[in-house]
Amino acid sequence: MSTIKPPFTAETAPLKVQAAEDAWNSRDAERVALAYSADSEWRNRTEFLRGREQIRAFLRRKWSRELDYRLKKTLWGFRESRIAVTFEYEWHDDSGQWYRSYGTELWEFDEDGLMRRQIASINDAPIRETDRRL
Repeated sequence: MSTIKPPFTAETAPLKVQAAEDAWNSRDAERVALAYSADSEWRNRTEFLRGREQIRAFLRRKWSRELDYRLKKTLWGFRESRIAVTFEYEWHDDSGQWYRSYGTELWEFDEDGLMRRQIASINDAPIRETDRRL
């Protein structure tokens, strides 16, 4: 994901979004964390994270609770070193209740293509397994 560097274009911005989607769908916390700068800052719901180690720990917790996680990201807009996406993902908890989580993310990248800031706004909706789309 970091090989695609700003400034983003109509050709490279969708590639960056797809690379992020692919990495997150791997559910590999180490792989995903490497796409972020060493001092990356995140806001995810009520959590504020800084740096790769906090990101790794967050992802491990997330995917231990959000089982069979599957994500789709869509490019909303881009400019220079920033990209905005909408997303939805589906998962279930250990009781078998399925959820669809959806929202927006604002991303800012450093000159090497590593994400240095991510601001996420996320909502969760319980769904029936038969209502899954992803």
